Order: sequence, then structure tokens, then C-alpha cells
Amino acid sequence: MSGGTDDNAVIVETSALTQRFGSTVALDTLDVRMRPGVTGLVGANGAGKTTLLNALLGLRIPTSGSATVLGLDPRSQGAALRAKVGFAPERDVLPDEMRAVDFVRHLSQVRGLPRSEARTRASDSLWLVGLGEERTRTLGTMSTGQRQRVKLAQAMASDPQLVLLDEPTSGLDPTQRSDMLTLIGEISNEHSVSVVLSSHLLEEVERVCDHIVALDAGRLVAEGPIAELIGDGDGEGVTLELVDIAVPSGSVDAVVSMLLGAGIEVERSGTTLRLGGVDRDELCDRARDAVAEAGARIRRLETRRRTLADLFEASAI
Repeated sequence: MSGGTDDNAVIVETSALTQRFGSTVALDTLDVRMRPGVTGLVGANGAGKTTLLNALLGLRIPTSGSATVLGLDPRSQGAALRAKVGFAPERDVLPDEMRAVDFVRHLSQVRGLPRSEARTRASDSLWLVGLGEERTRTLGTMSTGQRQRVKLAQAMASDPQLVLLDEPTSGLDPTQRSDMLTLIGEISNEHSVSVVLSSHLLEEVERVCDHIVALDAGRLVAEGPIAELIGDGDGEGVTLELVDIAVPSGSVDAVVSMLLGAGIEVERSGTTLRLGGVDRDELCDRARDAVAEAGARIRRLETRRRTLADLFEASAI
């Protein structure tokens, strides 16, 4: 299997894309550009992620605006587009009575592969996702984690250039989620397949994705390389946690007051303070001085790396 895309290409682009359902605006004049790699489509449930994926596949005609995917218009070239794009929906719609290999083969034929090639691709893709020895089992006998892998296998079976995954870790426990994310990253890297991963779990997107598109109530609130949006990982501010049982009455207030007086930005949550506003070394020095003067004790003092959650908070999501 080998998809392959030009690293400088724009694989998905929308212009003022709008989708209304009655008085509800699901997508609000979206202008989005996605490049090869793994893109995280993030936002809370109801943010418009699934609606956007359906529009990109040509499964839903937008109210206004336009989109192109791999250079094709989903409205007028939907069939040609879906032959190049794999899709794993969030809903568990697998037919329990079918064998995994038959299900994947059938969908490969629907996408236009000849029967013999579809049979081979089905087997190969199930091996790819770690279900080679389970490929003849019926879907109804498989666990939630295995069924999610079957959905990924059918998305990969037609040798796509792009794969759209809608909440691929839904229903999985932490270990299964970690394994699924590792698998998605390996597939993208080893088979040169671009991935759009829709998720409401920011830590998942931060772990596996190169770029993000963040939505809130159908509006674009952030877009671009994760490294640029959250920084280079060297840290943004300091977290200071005090030992609560050893904190004299009023000493946390005193620490906060001294830090604010020194020009330090302080966000307080109980005995935990998030500090910023100056460089890391000065933050650490000021924190130690304030704690000593207030008669408190430090439980934890560490660099705080900016995360996607910080980005969303700054965007008022």
C-alpha cells in the first residue's frame, strides 16, 4: 500500500464553507487549508467536526461556500473523490453477521476495486491493523477495540491518498486508545497516507498530529502546525504547588501578593499557582524567595509546557 502526496500540496481547502440546519449554523463560513501529514480536527461534541467531514466527502451538500479535496470538488466529483479517500465513521455500523475480511472486501469493491484485488487488499489491510489472524471472525464476536481496527482497515484497503477518521478511539480504554494512536501514526508515516483525525480529546491530537484545525460551534478558532501554535516545547511559565498541610493560614495569599508585586502573572487554584510573565529562571527564583518569606513549603516547582488546552482556553472555547 502506498498513497503518497506532495509535501507542499494543499490536500483540503474550504472557502466560506457554510452548513445550516434550519436556524442552526453547523459550519460558519469556514476557510481551512490542510496539508499532507496528520491533521487533528478538534473541538467539543457538536462543534461541527462530523458535518465538515461529511461535506468533504460529498455526503452532504453545503448551504454555501466551496471545498476541494485532493483537487476535486466533493459536490460534482464525489464518486471520484471517494475512490481516493478512506473514511471511518464514528458510529458503530458494522454488520455483526459478516466476517471481517468479507466486510472490508465488500467496501473495497464499492470503491471500485476488482473482486480479486479487493480480496487481497482486505486481507492485507487487516494484517496491517493487527487483525490478520482474526480476519475470518464475524464482526459481532469482536471487541470494541477490534471493531475500531476493522473500521480503520476498511478505510485503508483501497490504497487511499487521504484517510478521514471520525473519533477513532471512541469507546476504547486508555491502553487501547494509546495503541490506536500509535497505529495511526505508523500508518501515516510508513505508507505516506495523509490523515484527518477528528477528536474531542486534545491530548490525543497533541500526541499524534502535525497540524490542527480547531472548531467551536462551527467556527474556525485556530489552524496551523501544532509546534507553532503551542510553542517549541521548552516551556511556558512555571507551576508552583505548595505543601498544603504545612501551609500556615494566609501564607498562600502572601506568596501570591509578593509574586504579583514583583510583576509575576499568577493563576491560583487552591495551593497550586501557575506563574508567567517573565523568563523561567526569574520565575523560579521569585517563587522560591516568596515561599521562603511566607513560611510555606514547596511540593512541586516545574516548567509548564503550553498545551492545546491552553490554546483552546485562550480562544474562549
